[in-house]
Amino acid sequence: MSKHITHWIAGEAVPTAGAAPRRGDIYDPATGKVSGQVDFATISEIDAAVSAAVTAFADWRNASLAKRTQVLFKFRELLNSRKDELASIIVSEHGKVHSDALGEIARGLEVVEYACGIPQLLKGGFTEQASTGIDVYSIRQPLGPVAIISPFNFPAMVPMWFFPIAIAAGNTVVLKPSEKDPSAANFLAELWAEAGLPAGVFNVVHGDKVAVDRLLEHPDVKSVSFVGSTPIARYVYETGTRYGKRVQALGGAKNHMLVLPDSDLDLAADAAINAGFGAAGERCMAISVLVAVEPIADELIEKIKQRMATLKVGPGCNGDSDMGPLVTGVHRDKVVSYLDSGLADGAELVVDGRKHPIAGEDSVDGFWLGPTLFDNVKPGMSVYNDEIFGPVLSVVRVNSYDEGLALINANPYGNGTAIFTNDGGAARRFQNEVEVGMVGINVPIPVPVAYYSFGGWKASLFGDTHAYGADGVQFFTRGKAVTQRWLDPSHGGINLGFPTNS
Repeated sequence: MSKHITHWIAGEAVPTAGAAPRRGDIYDPATGKVSGQVDFATISEIDAAVSAAVTAFADWRNASLAKRTQVLFKFRELLNSRKDELASIIVSEHGKVHSDALGEIARGLEVVEYACGIPQLLKGGFTEQASTGIDVYSIRQPLGPVAIISPFNFPAMVPMWFFPIAIAAGNTVVLKPSEKDPSAANFLAELWAEAGLPAGVFNVVHGDKVAVDRLLEHPDVKSVSFVGSTPIARYVYETGTRYGKRVQALGGAKNHMLVLPDSDLDLAADAAINAGFGAAGERCMAISVLVAVEPIADELIEKIKQRMATLKVGPGCNGDSDMGPLVTGVHRDKVVSYLDSGLADGAELVVDGRKHPIAGEDSVDGFWLGPTLFDNVKPGMSVYNDEIFGPVLSVVRVNSYDEGLALINANPYGNGTAIFTNDGGAARRFQNEVEVGMVGINVPIPVPVAYYSFGGWKASLFGDTHAYGADGVQFFTRGKAVTQRWLDPSHGGINLGFPTNS
């Protein structure tokens, strides 16, 4: 074990005096071997990180927008120049293939670039002469120290959904990443320091429920942003709001892809493969249910089967791997258990991922499961009801658009969905009638670009605002209305120099 990950507080890695009271193992999912350990924060370490954020907030909130954007631009350039290094870190701890890790970073960079426009995003309104001699205007101000609790499946992108806008708006941050793949967060902290971000503006603490609960109850933490499973999202939302915090908690998903008979079945099959098995299905926007409107199911399933057989499953560091392992052995075993329960419930196991060949000489003990396909799945079966979070695609056969729409709308989740069709009228009707927060039309993974906002409906989101975009700016700031009257205008001195920002 060569790796030891500890906390980043007040601009530096926390010195470790002896062994931490509690630690967790970090695995290489491709080999199943322990590659290092991560310290779990104590209550006092959580408090120290929040205290650092409180101290830094006093100056950072008053830093000019020109100064903040300079730091953001520098961070963006550093991250872009070292993205391959960060991608390799993600591959080594999460298991996804290198190209997928690069894609994750690229989507996170979009939010950084969006946040670089914070001077425009924070512009308020102004009404002159609202009453005689009185002007009224609005401003948005930062909240203070904010907490971010992020999941294992996107150790770089999901934190970047939140912290670029939070920091640009003048807040300070305490990030608690997943203990399963913690190194990416520390790498990002080092880049922030190199970019010139003042110490204490961005802090990282590692741990489990102890750390989460302390952040939720800490009186100096003003807001909490969370992404994870629906039960934990509900807990985070209810606990955080009980302590008076602003909370956005993004939960789980069961994303459906509705395929109409008029669609291009080759494109639909490609989309089902890409959206169902990318990152080994460990995506909250993965397509896990394909809703085939008859009579196309047999033909579509055959096309999907042919494509599944060509997928190369192996270590993410291999340049030719299409799909890597799952993140931990425990999670892999849980996903595998659904293959047995699906069969017991009466579904047809068309492709058994346990039989898929695995590449790599050192992969015998890795956390592997190949792409898996079920047919004749029905609501009530565990493979349909549960968010499996693995490379398992279920096909549900329906007889009409209306039946497919009703199926999707009856699901308790409402994160993402897609329709594949060449009928513009059907697509327009679907986007209007479907009760899901993010909709793709011939787009299987409809993750919004950075200047829109990410978030679902129903049990997929707790809170009133989505991640990043305009909602993100609103979440990380508070509005203030100012009414002013000046009886005498003030005059300045003479200075013929060109005005500059500082």
